[in-house]
Amino acid sequence: MTGEKDLAVLLQNMEPVLNAGEYVFCTVKNLSEIPDIEKVLFFFRETEAVTIVLKKEMADKWNMTYSYIASWITLNIHSSLEAVGLTAAFANALKQENISCNVVAAYFHDHIFISKEDAEKAMKTLNALKKA
Repeated sequence: MTGEKDLAVLLQNMEPVLNAGEYVFCTVKNLSEIPDIEKVLFFFRETEAVTIVLKKEMADKWNMTYSYIASWITLNIHSSLEAVGLTAAFANALKQENISCNVVAAYFHDHIFISKEDAEKAMKTLNALKKA
């Protein structure tokens, strides 16, 4: 199954889900610095360091530094990695509400990290987008 490509279908059928918890972005020089890799939601190697995203409680327990506390929204529709316009559509809708978003496109779903203070407003915005 390769996922949905049609933007109209994606927008009409997406189900935004606000995941429980608070999430933070941290950096490490290499993955061996992470006490338990299973606790990391995802990581990405950049030239400067490895960016990791994990629950705030784990970052606090491991004494990691972060400056942004996020909420995590999953769009529950299997979007194709080749779908055109979905990210632009929800990013523009969130922009209209002055909500910053950090997006991760995984194989099955798109994931949006937004400031914890904007979580409910973002959910309303995304639910309104699917009705538009």
